Order: sequence, then C-alpha cells, then structure tokens
Amino acid sequence: AHFNETGSPVNVPMLSQRMQYGVNNFLLLAIPLFILAAKLMNTAGITTRLFNFARLLVGFLPGGLGHANTVASLIFAGMSGAAVADAAGLGQVELKAMRDEGYDDDFSVAITAASSTIGPIFPPSIPMVIFGLVAEVSVGRLFLGGVVPGLVMTVALMIMVAIYARRKNYPRIPFPGFREIVKGFSHAFLPILTPIILLGGIWSGQFTPTEAAAVAVAYALVLGVVIYREIGLKDLGQIFVATAKETAAIGIIICAANFFGWLLLRTGLTIKATAGISGLTSDPILLLIVINIFLLIIGCFMETVVAILIITPMLMPVIAKVGIDPLH
Repeated sequence: AHFNETGSPVNVPMLSQRMQYGVNNFLLLAIPLFILAAKLMNTAGITTRLFNFARLLVGFLPGGLGHANTVASLIFAGMSGAAVADAAGLGQVELKAMRDEGYDDDFSVAITAASSTIGPIFPPSIPMVIFGLVAEVSVGRLFLGGVVPGLVMTVALMIMVAIYARRKNYPRIPFPGFREIVKGFSHAFLPILTPIILLGGIWSGQFTPTEAAAVAVAYALVLGVVIYREIGLKDLGQIFVATAKETAAIGIIICAANFFGWLLLRTGLTIKATAGISGLTSDPILLLIVINIFLLIIGCFMETVVAILIITPMLMPVIAKVGIDPLH
C-alpha cells in the first residue's frame, strides 16, 4: 500500500475497481447514443438541409452566412449534444459555403468554432449528462435549463456577426421571399423535429434522457436509411466503428477521472479546496462570479469532461453551503 499525506494507506488494487465503478451507470448510455445520432445525422445529408434552410432564413442579414452558420448550429445542437459533432459535420458545409462567398478564412473558422459550442449548452448535451451523474442532478432538468442559455448564446453571436460584417462589408443574399423559406423549411422539417421530439418526450415524462438518446438514434436511422436513403450498410459499419472509438475515449477519461476524484476525497484535498473557496465569500452571487472566473481559467487548459469529473465534487459542497441550486 502507498500512503497519502495523512498517513492512511491507499489500496492500489482499488484503482481498477474505482475505474470500473466509474462507468457502471445506466445514465452514461446516453453518451454513445447521442454520438451515434449525431454521426447518423451528418452522414444522412441532414446537415446540408439544415444549413440551406438557415441560409434562406437569415442569409439576407449583414454577414448572412455568419448568421446562417450560427442558426444552423443552434438547430443541430438539438440533435447532437457535442461541439465536436457540430464542427466536424456541419462545419464542413459551412466553411465551404463561406469560402465560396468570399468570407475571410479567419472569420469563417472563428464563427464555426464559436457557434459549435452551442452544442453542449442547448439540449441534449453530453457534458450535462456527465455533470448530472457526478452532481446527482436531474439530467432532464439540466436539459430544459439549457434552452434559454443556448438561445442567448445564439443571439449574442448573431449581434457580433452583424457588427463584424458591417466593418468588413461582407456579402449578403437578397431576401428570398416567404415561398422559398417555406420550401426550405419543408426540406428541413423532419430533422428540425428532433429537438422537439426529445424535449417534448422528456418534459411530458414519456421517456428519460437516456431513453431520449435511443429515440434520437432510431429517428436518425429512419431519416437516413428509409426516408432520405443516403445511408447504406457500408456507411452504417463505418459509423458504428467511429462511434465506438469516440465512446471508448470518453469512457477511459471517465474511468480515470472517477479514480482521481476518489483519491482527492481520500487525501482530504477536496475538503481543503472547499474550505478555501468558501472562505472567499458567503454571498451566492459573488461566489458564482468567483466560480465562473475559476472555470474560465480551467477551461483554457483542461478538457471539458475531465474538468466536470474532477472539479464538480469540489464545488458541490461549496454551493450547497450557501444555498445555490446545483442546477444553477
């Protein structure tokens, strides 16, 4: 046995047990399912339909494709739950269109990367699933709580795009007319239904967030294989393999972070960190500001899933002490 700073033994074989315990949870099934749903949507040509509709809807505004980029990301966020899925699938369509229209690569890449971060905020959200597991907070409530912040992010990005577009004199398309908008909406209608089905099902109690992920996969399969017929058996095999690889990577992170969190608890570092943060202020608003600044710095150096798994156990006792809702 090795010894921690308090002199109590840490049993090394506990490593494998704690790592296995870290992924032994039904809630985590939502992660591979949401990853699979996003990959099916990307392969089925749904991203192109969404972007074309968004372009018709807001392309006439200053910096039109920048706005279309943001709105398409908001819609796709209701299907994927991850920023990477947005950037990898929808991003390819967006960057090509913006380059063809003469937008700077710097601006195009920046707005694509920034708008893709709506993915983990607007429901469904893989980071919210992980946070809900660690903090023991209702994932359904977390999903519903992400709607307004996701919309606020979208509006903020669109304001920024408009300001930047006026400075750079970026092009815009003429207003296409309501008939064309309705036509574009009809082509994208079935994919747009995805977040409505998921949120409606969770809100009405028809299914849990994990079951919602399974519904998303089933719906994406129907769209890609039966309705649009853009996914074949070969495509399905590649999608399943890619999903398994991403799931394995996240699973290893969750396993290791679970053991690390347990180790922090055993060594007493969690208690010390809690006492240190609590000692800064007892005002809930000031404490939230301190936590936000802390997370901003952490976010520059640490991957999201790792940060949630390691830092959440430290922060939960602190916010509970001053009466902040864990959902907040």
